[in-house]
Amino acid sequence: MPERAEDMITTLTGSNYFRTNEKLHELVSDFIRQYGDLALEKVDGEEAEFDKIRESLQSLPFLATRKLVVLRSPGAQKQFLDQFENLLAEIPETTDVILVEPKLDKRSVYYKFLKRKTDFHELTELDEYGLSTWLVQKAKNDGGKLNLTDAKYLIDRVGTNQQLLNSELEKLLTFDLEISRKNIDALTESVPQSTVFQLLDAALNNRAKQAMELYAEQRAQKVEPFAILAMLVWQLHILAIIKTAGSRSDAEIASEAKINPYVVRKSRLIAGKLTEPELKNLIKSLSALDIKLKTENIDADEALMNLFLQISSK
Repeated sequence: MPERAEDMITTLTGSNYFRTNEKLHELVSDFIRQYGDLALEKVDGEEAEFDKIRESLQSLPFLATRKLVVLRSPGAQKQFLDQFENLLAEIPETTDVILVEPKLDKRSVYYKFLKRKTDFHELTELDEYGLSTWLVQKAKNDGGKLNLTDAKYLIDRVGTNQQLLNSELEKLLTFDLEISRKNIDALTESVPQSTVFQLLDAALNNRAKQAMELYAEQRAQKVEPFAILAMLVWQLHILAIIKTAGSRSDAEIASEAKINPYVVRKSRLIAGKLTEPELKNLIKSLSALDIKLKTENIDADEALMNLFLQISSK
């Protein structure tokens, strides 16, 4: 590789598609400001023929002093993987490259090469603190004001999807640059996943009335009983992962199970209130209810509310 490889080739990888696209947009915009949009070339590495990829990387700029090639997922092609080191070594000094590789096998030679020889950015999911501070800073950058406590409240309400959080933040700032909890309640909708967590937490803490109110809120938002059941299954699946993870850290659990670190940390609060036998019994009860709802003509709302009441009474 040329000595300037790290200046010429940037790698963007990781599970956080929002941060990846944000970083990509930033890099491309900076380049276009300097060299113009005629200097930009985009190639889909999964769809393009290998010869097309090679031509894009090795050809000289046209009507510009430099060019930028944005190459998405070339590692999906065996021929590229077989020849990537020589191919990248032959890139002209007048060409910059951004490799966008959302999924890389960390055991592979390709991953180790990119990490060692390129300007490497691994953009993973943010935890609760990371998301909260990002929201506060983004609000400030956009001329608004959001405190850390209300940022955490917004995350609890709408979930950890950064793209959705970005959209909700823009909506809140459009209404009022000083974001309040009152406006968060008025302008955003609580996501079902967050409410299932709250439902289960209320039931496990013997707050039956709150559990029933939360269930009623979900039904008022037209979330169907089977959707609530599915999300409860998802929550119990995460609890089971945490319970069987031994001494692994939240970050390790999140990475191995491909779960957002914030979800793991939040679910650990519930996991700590359940013994393994209690969790097994809860999973067994949920499984029996699922079969009953699919094979018998019973009221799904009544059955689910009874389940939460049973949990609350223990």
